[in-house]
Amino acid sequence: MLTAEQARTPSPGLLKVLHGAVDLHCHSGPSPFPRRFDHVEASYEGARINMRAILCKSHHHNTVMDLLAMRTPLADAPTPMYGGVALNSEVGGINPSAVAVAITMGGRCVWGPTVSAAQHIHAHSHDDGFPSATGNLYEKEVSIFDASGAVSAETDLVTRLVAEAGILLTGGHLDGESMKAFFKTASANGVKRILLHHPDFIVNASDADIEEMLGYGAFVEHELSMYHPAVPAPGFKIERLVNWIRKIGPERTVINSDLGQQGNPLPVDAYLLIVQQLLDHGISAADVRQMICRNTAFLLGLEETN
Repeated sequence: MLTAEQARTPSPGLLKVLHGAVDLHCHSGPSPFPRRFDHVEASYEGARINMRAILCKSHHHNTVMDLLAMRTPLADAPTPMYGGVALNSEVGGINPSAVAVAITMGGRCVWGPTVSAAQHIHAHSHDDGFPSATGNLYEKEVSIFDASGAVSAETDLVTRLVAEAGILLTGGHLDGESMKAFFKTASANGVKRILLHHPDFIVNASDADIEEMLGYGAFVEHELSMYHPAVPAPGFKIERLVNWIRKIGPERTVINSDLGQQGNPLPVDAYLLIVQQLLDHGISAADVRQMICRNTAFLLGLEETN
């Protein structure tokens, strides 16, 4: 177990394991949700462990616009920052135009519906600590299906745009059946970088669901925030993550922070703590680097790293 003192002065061995990590799930600001830091500050924070890149996520807007607006301070920032767009009601839901704009501006990721997914709305229909914005955002439910129950033409076009750009597509917070249909369409249209977020939180995908998604080329993501003792919900134990890694295999698993929220630990502190716990529980350094460096670099469209 990593102590507070060790977190301040991590061992050279731990820093070697973390060197070149790519965080695909950083909630830096701006955002209507309260954030601990902005994208520029996140870049400098990542340099503490020599991160290779960070993908900044907002549930509500195209983060590529943020990065372009911050291009002057980011020019000298140490960790490259990337952005994309989440297909929630704030951008028109499954909106090919919003996707085309993000891609044209340099976006590296299209997230499926998160806060607008029916699965998310149902999961957070009570006060469970999920952050809220100031004021009503008038969010509406977003589905990948049309009125007939088939995958919508807009969804099909979104996946074709993602495939043509060669960027990452995630299932967001869709339910298992919706996500399988989303990934099946994406795979058929040539999408090569596909990611399933936290299958055991909100999404609640079954083993059969996950097996099918793996068949479409998906990687399975787990989040450091869910295993950090300073984050109360869901408060998973490290053994759970170890079991997931052994079940899916490090070659198809990715680990990202899902941090940046006000009141939560900094992403780098979570990498220091949780990665050390994984090493202590028998996950090899090579397997850790596969999950936090190589797989994540591939999904972001970077060449592989050692």
